[in-house]
Amino acid sequence: MAVITLTTDLGLHDYYVGALKGAILSQMPEVAIVDISHTVPAFDIRHGAYVLRQAYPNFPKETVHILGINAETKSNQSHLAIYCDGHYFVGTDNGIFSLLFDKVPDKIYDLSNIRQDTDLLIFPVKDVFVKAACHLARGGTPEVLGVQQDGFRKVDTVNPVFSENILHGTVIYIDSYGNSVINITKQFFNDSVKGKKFTIEFSGEEITEISQRYNESAGGNILALFNSAGYLEIAQAQDSVARLYNLTVGSSVTIRIAE
Repeated sequence: MAVITLTTDLGLHDYYVGALKGAILSQMPEVAIVDISHTVPAFDIRHGAYVLRQAYPNFPKETVHILGINAETKSNQSHLAIYCDGHYFVGTDNGIFSLLFDKVPDKIYDLSNIRQDTDLLIFPVKDVFVKAACHLARGGTPEVLGVQQDGFRKVDTVNPVFSENILHGTVIYIDSYGNSVINITKQFFNDSVKGKKFTIEFSGEEITEISQRYNESAGGNILALFNSAGYLEIAQAQDSVARLYNLTVGSSVTIRIAE
C-alpha cells in the first residue's frame, strides 16, 4: 500500500488539513495518509525537520513525505522533490532539507512542471505538493516533475562545542510534555565525557547522572536521559521542565567534566 505522510504548520483550527487530505484522496483513494504533525509552530523549519527526521525512518521504503512548513516560495527558493534513504520528500527549498539529511540525497528535482499546471499558489501544499506526492506514490518517476538539480538551500545548524572539559549545548526542541532536547547525541556525549564524572548545568540547576527511564525519579524531580532519537534530554518527572525552569529553544546547557 502506498503511504503519504504529512508534516505541516497548518494547525488544526482551520479547514486546511481537511482540504489537503481531500485533495490527496481525490487523486489516490487507496493511499494511506499518516499525520506526523500539524502543530509545528508557524514557519519553524527547525522544529519541523526535527519531528520528521525522527519519524520517517520508521516508515516503509518508498513512502512519500510532504513537508508543508513555510511552504510559499520566494525569489531564491523553489519547490522540490527529493529521494534520499529510500524515501521521497516534497517541500520548499527554504533550508529545511539541510536540517533533515546528513547525507547527500540520491535525486533532487524541482516541481517546475507541476507549478506550470497550477493557476494559484496561495496554498502550494495542496495545489503543488499533493500532485507531486501522488505521482511519486503511484510509482511515477521524479523526472516528470521538473528539472534535476545538484543541491538545495542550506541554513546554519546549531552544533555543540567541546572545549577545556566543558561541553556547551543548546536546547533545540521542546516536546508536548515540556521535555527539553539538547543538541548533544549520545555518541558525542560519550566521546567527550569518556566515563568521567560530569555535571549538567541549566537555569541554576545541576544533574550529575544519566537516567534510563523517565519514571526513575519521583514526581517533580529533574533528570537527564538519552531519548529514543539518541539526543540528550532534560525532563521532569510528571511535570514540564521547560515551563518550570524557563527553558526555550536556544537556551544554553553546560556540561562540566571532571579532570
